[in-house]
Amino acid sequence: MSKNLVIIPTYNEKENVEKMVRKVFSLNVPFHLLIVEDNSPDGTALIVKRLQKEFPKQLHILERKGKLGLGTAYIAGFNWALENGYDYIFEMDCDFSHNPDDLERLHQAAVDGADLAIGSRYISGINVINWPLGRVLMSYFASMYVRIVTGMNVKDTTAGFKCYRRKVLETIDFEKIKLIGYGFQVEMKFTAYKFGFNIVEVPIVFTDRQEGTSKMSGGIFNEALWGVLKMKLRSWFRKYSKRV
Repeated sequence: MSKNLVIIPTYNEKENVEKMVRKVFSLNVPFHLLIVEDNSPDGTALIVKRLQKEFPKQLHILERKGKLGLGTAYIAGFNWALENGYDYIFEMDCDFSHNPDDLERLHQAAVDGADLAIGSRYISGINVINWPLGRVLMSYFASMYVRIVTGMNVKDTTAGFKCYRRKVLETIDFEKIKLIGYGFQVEMKFTAYKFGFNIVEVPIVFTDRQEGTSKMSGGIFNEALWGVLKMKLRSWFRKYSKRV
């Protein structure tokens, strides 16, 4: 049986983390969870550690000194996943904007042959709930901008709900991933695309968080805007050869 790990970065998610842990462990497909905790002052880590007593083999926590960026949180999680022998590695938010039930659909897409399965808000129209129109348009046109710059045939280029086959993460040199904010999501997809991996989009409905505080800011979009151009320029001077 394959080993499946869901990586969830957290910062001040006390309202959501226990509900998320219990929901993921209730699914029919067996998943393990790695919480990458960035020293939340609200006690998120204490909740996770209490739950570890109930789920000692399934629930893991990786504690960091503070907010060091979304990308570095996921890379720390990826390295942990590879060291511990997981076959399918998932990214997901803690705030229920990503429906945990869709983990099973992403898993099935990977089992069926996707090297990278993306939970896509835009592959079948615009499937976003509770976002203001301005934010929907910003996200949609940001994905369009990334497609134009990179040439990727991916509708939701900024999506953060994904499943990687192990071989994708073994191939990517994380030291060459330079974007650490939300641009990280774009750079990981682009790198997988440049290596020739099979990328599949799975339609999902994205619902904005009901509890807790959003981490989105204008600086995040500025990083993605200019970072994508720099990423594309760097790619002209790189060779993308899969490891044998």
